[in-house]
Amino acid sequence: MKLANRMSRLGTETAFVVLAKAKELEAQGHEIIHLEIGEPDFDTPQNIIDEATKALTNHWTHYGPAAGLPPLREAIAREIGRTRGIKVGPENVVVTPGGKPIMFFVMLALVNEGDEVIYPNPGFPIYESVINFIGAKPVAIRMREENNFRLDVDELISLVTPKTRLVIINSPQNPTGSVLRKADLEAIAEVAIKNDVFVLSDEIYSRIIYDGRHQSISSIDGMPERTVILDGYSKTYAMTGWRLGYGVMPADLAGQVAKLQTNCNSCTASFTQVAGIEALTGDQSEVGRMVAEFRRRRDFIVAGLNELKGISCQKPEGAFYVFPSIKQLGLSSSQFESRVLSEAGVAVLSGTSFGAFGEGYVRFSYANSVENIEKALGKMAKFLRGL
Repeated sequence: MKLANRMSRLGTETAFVVLAKAKELEAQGHEIIHLEIGEPDFDTPQNIIDEATKALTNHWTHYGPAAGLPPLREAIAREIGRTRGIKVGPENVVVTPGGKPIMFFVMLALVNEGDEVIYPNPGFPIYESVINFIGAKPVAIRMREENNFRLDVDELISLVTPKTRLVIINSPQNPTGSVLRKADLEAIAEVAIKNDVFVLSDEIYSRIIYDGRHQSISSIDGMPERTVILDGYSKTYAMTGWRLGYGVMPADLAGQVAKLQTNCNSCTASFTQVAGIEALTGDQSEVGRMVAEFRRRRDFIVAGLNELKGISCQKPEGAFYVFPSIKQLGLSSSQFESRVLSEAGVAVLSGTSFGAFGEGYVRFSYANSVENIEKALGKMAKFLRGL
């Protein structure tokens, strides 16, 4: 089969590849502890499930507007206004099947072939994949451990050129759990305004933060008109399989993104959108309990990893990942990923799954029980003693 050239530029999300390998080993009778997949292990709160069930019974099973159901877009606008302190309306909101379409649609709408997009590395791998796919030039900005895996603004300034069209930021960040400070965001905003570039602010982990409150670059003067907020339901409400995300952006851009949605998937499932209203406006206690449990797991896994031979781990400030250094072990990141799965029965992700600058690191998701994390640490301790 002769494929279009653009398919050679499309990457993947390695978490699903490793998950498939781990499932194969489980099918052969091996015990595998899953610390690879970025999915909350909690069930969707019951009030949200009940609302979806009721919506199906009430025949919310038909097409809706491409940009999303007006009541949900209004609820999202109110939530963004409350949490980010900016004035937005439903005309600024586009609801999509998960958050990834916002990445695709925004880049398709804003970035021409040959334009440059600055993105975090290590970072969520789909950023680089989409940049390459649309024929733009990916420009990596390195997330360094010595800077607590936060973006270095001086480096950002050095990377901006007349061809820069978009800067992608992610806070709290996948895979490192780092959180940008207000001073970081102000400096990034100054660069964006001075150079007239848009910022795609991936805030999918905005509710999973352990100290203080989430801060968005959109709240800085001059940024609402040049920021796209990407957020959704998968992480906050344990709704990964529901495929419900959204973007908040200038109204003119929202109209173009809705047009792309029409051409791609028509609309987002109506009954999931009805449930999304309940998620935002209903009882939030389950979210609080989930974040508290993630905090407990974070503290446990960080302490445990730092006791292991040749591993050092910073404490993340948000999301549900740790990104420890394995540089002392004499193994590459991919070798560690492969061997710890096959020899210890622990599924993790190589740091290079998140970009070339992830070499020397490994991502562990602590979206698993403390009991399983403890078991995984024991298995890895035994594996490391044999090196």
